[in-house]
Amino acid sequence: MFASSTQGVPEVQSVPRHIAIIMDGNGRWAKKRLLPRVAGHKRGLDAVRDTVKHCIDLGVGYLTLFAFSTENWRRPADEVNFLMELFFVALEREVERLHQSNIRLRVIGSRDRFSAAICQRIDAAEAKTAGNSGLVLTIAADYGGRWDVLQAVNRLHASGVTDIDEASLAANLSMAYAPEPDLFIRTGGEQRISNFLLWQLAYSELYFTDLLWPDFGKDALDVALASFRSRERRFGRTSEQLPQAHRRG
Repeated sequence: MFASSTQGVPEVQSVPRHIAIIMDGNGRWAKKRLLPRVAGHKRGLDAVRDTVKHCIDLGVGYLTLFAFSTENWRRPADEVNFLMELFFVALEREVERLHQSNIRLRVIGSRDRFSAAICQRIDAAEAKTAGNSGLVLTIAADYGGRWDVLQAVNRLHASGVTDIDEASLAANLSMAYAPEPDLFIRTGGEQRISNFLLWQLAYSELYFTDLLWPDFGKDALDVALASFRSRERRFGRTSEQLPQAHRRG
């Protein structure tokens, strides 16, 4: 079980242990080029590969990508169908690449609305990479932060727990296997967290960029990391209480 940022003071490192990203702007990237929105989603996969590779090179332990929210079902049916197809194909084509790179794949979120074929492919991909010891790549699909908290509470009630505390709730969240994100990144110019990892982002450093996701890559991630390193991570303390190495300026 990883330390909670509200119950203790996590170790501060120059390289985040865990980066969480909302990959926003695929549709707008395509629209600017007079292409169908689906072209932006295809191009976004290249940005995923570049980001995963750079995280490995940097020594990041956990990378979590918000691929499809519970609210994304409200999008036009043809776009949703394409995204489901793209997810299915990506699971088939990318899993061997991930496995060869010693990456462990996890998928979080409700699977109630996914087809049986997608669920089977998720299970197979997770099983194939389960023994890998490198980067833990988590894809949040049909995921919502409120859903996550509610399913944790329901799981505790079902097991007979009535006195719920922070530790027991955290242990039943979808990402109990990972530390809280040190750095949250959102591309596309919007400045909100959109129901993503509501519990886990309590003390994450937030970074927003106008870059659309298909244009995000190694250099853009380095800019985000430079911003991260410039922050004072106080976790409720004063600047004077911080070790000298962690003080700003």
